[in-house]
Amino acid sequence: MKIFIVIPFLIFFSAQLFAQNLNGRLSSSVYSFERFDTVGSSTNFTRGYQTMNLNFTEGDFSLRSAMNFEHSYTSDLDIDPRLRVYNLFLEARKVLDVMTLRIGRQTFFASSLSGLYDGASINVKYGNFTLSSYYGGNVPAFQKFELTDDFNTDYVYGAKVSSNIINNFDLSLSFVNKNFKPQEYFAVRLDENLFSDTILVKRKSNQFKYASGAITYSLPNQLRVTLAADYDINFKKTSKVEFDSRVDLTDDLGLNLFYFFREPRIRYNSYFAIFRVENSQEYGAGVDYKITDDIIAQGNYGYVKYKDDNSQRISVGLITDMVSASYSKNFGYAGELDDISVLCNYSFNDGFVTPSLGISYTNYKMDEDAPENKATTIIAGTNIRPWRMLSFDTQIHYVNNKIYNNDYRFFLKLNYWFNTNF
Repeated sequence: MKIFIVIPFLIFFSAQLFAQNLNGRLSSSVYSFERFDTVGSSTNFTRGYQTMNLNFTEGDFSLRSAMNFEHSYTSDLDIDPRLRVYNLFLEARKVLDVMTLRIGRQTFFASSLSGLYDGASINVKYGNFTLSSYYGGNVPAFQKFELTDDFNTDYVYGAKVSSNIINNFDLSLSFVNKNFKPQEYFAVRLDENLFSDTILVKRKSNQFKYASGAITYSLPNQLRVTLAADYDINFKKTSKVEFDSRVDLTDDLGLNLFYFFREPRIRYNSYFAIFRVENSQEYGAGVDYKITDDIIAQGNYGYVKYKDDNSQRISVGLITDMVSASYSKNFGYAGELDDISVLCNYSFNDGFVTPSLGISYTNYKMDEDAPENKATTIIAGTNIRPWRMLSFDTQIHYVNNKIYNNDYRFFLKLNYWFNTNF
């Protein structure tokens, strides 16, 4: 708790001394729920979450941060209290007029992987070309405010180059290597004389290594087609193929066609690599029609093919400025499911009060011959925003199924936005 209090004050006073602008958001929320440890025995929890996003800027230099502090007001968990630091980095823009540099804890996004790391990134934009690269240590579990103790085996690095040098085409090539530090442990084993002995087990490091490529062709308000693929360098095989297209047949009617090929993501040298796994292929189509400016009807169909079986899903829905309603049906190898969902929300007095209500009823079973199960979910809440920089949120969650019988959960949240020039 002390760290969470000290960090914002340090950043705030630093901003007053060195920065032109300080902006961000502070949020405080309370979540109450009941957890059953055994049949007939339960414990009530009321947990608090304090979230902070702070950014202060001086010219082309910024310090950006995002972190969360969680604790319990009632029954403490083993993890309490916990500070999670998601971002904390220095950023320099327009370096040599073409480059952006970042140093610290930040996020990387790749076609095959994404996550956090402690390190550095460079983004260079020159003409129609963009080159981005990054290197750093993996962030410890639960986003702890500390560095990995082994950058040689616990790291991530990668690069991406993209270009739109050809009219209507966007091209990109990327590479990512994410390696995990091996976890050592002690275990009891028999020696050559069949006596038990405690030994230290050292495993090889686990790794993801992918090369990716993508090409997109687009004509504004007419057509958009994307073809992308990931190649698993460790296992020497294609990991994913994605085809996605959108065609605007008329001003009101649109058609979407897609295809996915997926291999399971498995770390190299991991225990799971010894098992034989099968890929899946998914084919689908969607259509949407604008009935009026405020009403859109849509429908989707998906077919998933496994090695010896298949699964299908169908959904239809109606979207208006106040209500969204949908019906979904799944059947086949992935299970049988029927779901009806309705979500309503509307703002009064220019956003001063926005109540919302969501209801979902689901009937599902593991396969065609399995017994049926039912689930009902209700979410009701209100957002109150008396001023532009301040808002209050309340929500009640209700769940009723074979595991949670009449389960109620409560959520309260306060948001404060600010933007100050010094």
